[in-house]
Amino acid sequence: MADEQHGLVFPSDDEGRRSTTAVGRAVVADALRAVDEVGARAAERETAWRGEYLLYFRRLVEAGLGAPEDAVGIARAGLNSLHERMRVLGDGDEVPLAEWPTGSGGTTYFDQVEVEGTGERVDELVLPYRGDRLRGDEIRRQVDRWVEAGVVEPSVAEAVGAVLDNPKWLRLEGHTVAVIGAASEMGPLQALTRWGARVAAVDLPKANLWDRVADTARAGAGTVVAPQVGATPGADLLADVPALSQWLAEQPGTLVVGNYVYADGATNVRVSTAVDELSRRLLTDRDDVALAFLATPTDVFAVPGEAVAQATERYETRSRTAKTVGRPLRAASGGRLLRRPYAPGTAPGVNDSLVPQQGPNYALAKRLQRWRATVARHEGATVSMNVAPPTRTRSVVKNRALAAAYAGAHRFGVEVFDPSTSNVLMAALLVHDLHTGGGPRHEHPWQDEAYAAAHGGLWRTAYAPRSALGLAALLGMGAARG
Repeated sequence: MADEQHGLVFPSDDEGRRSTTAVGRAVVADALRAVDEVGARAAERETAWRGEYLLYFRRLVEAGLGAPEDAVGIARAGLNSLHERMRVLGDGDEVPLAEWPTGSGGTTYFDQVEVEGTGERVDELVLPYRGDRLRGDEIRRQVDRWVEAGVVEPSVAEAVGAVLDNPKWLRLEGHTVAVIGAASEMGPLQALTRWGARVAAVDLPKANLWDRVADTARAGAGTVVAPQVGATPGADLLADVPALSQWLAEQPGTLVVGNYVYADGATNVRVSTAVDELSRRLLTDRDDVALAFLATPTDVFAVPGEAVAQATERYETRSRTAKTVGRPLRAASGGRLLRRPYAPGTAPGVNDSLVPQQGPNYALAKRLQRWRATVARHEGATVSMNVAPPTRTRSVVKNRALAAAYAGAHRFGVEVFDPSTSNVLMAALLVHDLHTGGGPRHEHPWQDEAYAAAHGGLWRTAYAPRSALGLAALLGMGAARG
């Protein structure tokens, strides 16, 4: 694994190998064991993890649908397992995350650089959408159209409407929002700075990244602070968590730890675990820490009965042409293509939008964030975790298969968003959550995850998403090339 010999790493076996498969399989098994011993044993014995992991990530959701404490138990066991297994390299030795010493290959203490915005503060929600800039009732009408089309859950209209009714919320006065992964395409840095918020920006100490962050900060109307050692601001999450936790613990106001990191392959698990350890330490050190996450729509979620009903109606009322084409395709594929998404009348349903091409490391990194959100919310912390829509980010479109699938997704009732729309919409949902104690509390964690989900239509489409993925890619191939 590239760049594995510094900071936070996967554990090594007796022969010095660092197996991401062994860790992923063991963590999932440990999480399942809390409520599903049969599933745990099956995961432990799985010999084709990279091909079969989707089954077990679905099972993690299904096993938690009984009592609320089942979902919390799975989340807690998964977090504990990953934290106990991952290691930190320091002076050649490997130590557990909980014993991560300051300066173990990283920075011991951060100074701070501050950039004040010079732009005029935007004091209303403005949503870029397909070349327009929507305001006020225009936003309400567009969200209503998304709700009617099944692109977002109805509660998105409730949350966005509350922000429109309370424009003073946008400034997030009295908060410092730590944007971890500040240069991320899906992160809220630009929206927050335009609204005049105070942001603690954390990303790698690379000049090109900091130049982008600084330009965004100056163009905005807020204050951006960043950790700094040497000439270029920034921090290496894989090595600097102890020093970062000290720096963030000293930030004024209510501290919001926002996880917007992404990396390719196994590094995604490493940086996501680093942010999780950072969050764990800050939750321990301060009593006013809120957490923020963007959940990927390409995962497994329990969904409301209303979503099941709409998807069922769409399947049963699909066109004559769709039925004529679908039957032979299903027969030829052994039932894999164009399947109905749910058993009619199921409540909640289970939406499985996992994409095999994204791999088990991506699935584990994103599930880790959902587990932390579940446990932190259960323990009384304010948590903003919203399902973000499918979005044409660079990390997606560089994968030709995914780019083609996104280009053809509209033929199956799925809307893929531009980054500019997703950024502002998800930042508005963050603002809503921070002013409402994390949004309404529900009886079961799956309901918390489903609230204000902007899934792009994946929950309410006529077909099980993975059963239409290949056809969407085929239909979108020409558009993706363009």
